[in-house]
Amino acid sequence: MKKVQAIIRSELLPLAIILVLVTSVRSSLADHYYVPSGSMEYSLLPGDRVIVDKTAYGIRLPYTKIDLVDRNDPAPGEVVVFDSPLNGTLLIKRVVAIAGNRVALSDGRLNVNGKTLALPAQEGIEQFAGREALLNLQDGSGPDINEITVPSGMLLVLGDHRGDSIDGRFFGFIDKKEIYGRAVGIYYRRGDGFLWRNL
Repeated sequence: MKKVQAIIRSELLPLAIILVLVTSVRSSLADHYYVPSGSMEYSLLPGDRVIVDKTAYGIRLPYTKIDLVDRNDPAPGEVVVFDSPLNGTLLIKRVVAIAGNRVALSDGRLNVNGKTLALPAQEGIEQFAGREALLNLQDGSGPDINEITVPSGMLLVLGDHRGDSIDGRFFGFIDKKEIYGRAVGIYYRRGDGFLWRNL
């Protein structure tokens, strides 16, 4: 009996260590996200699987929101994962404005600091610094935003499917500390299988 217990202990301890390491990595370094809805069409489609870099904005103590190392702040145009302020559901949306930005939204199109983000020659595309978002306006534009200024430490996030997205227009600004990580790319899409598409 003692021999069996010793074997079990010798097998279980390494397995337990591996499990703790794997879950710590997922908690603090990288993870994946399953896109459940079309709120980010056309950048993300329902069923897409996305890699999330949890070190993009800093390194956290595993299983907490305590930052050990601060890095970059989220930037306009980046796609991020965070908990909904409404019900705690994990969401994926685009950062459209950061602290100090003046933002207005009319007919689904953004104006930030007095400049429209829509590309004049290409209907439905908004340009952020170094990134483009192809909007889905088939279901309308959703609620407008009269000009507001993003407070210090906060972000405004919206879905690219402006007429079918529960986003900052409904739950307000989010604290940048609530961001789990940046979605860096799609690695699986229904109908296409495994692929890689940067976000």
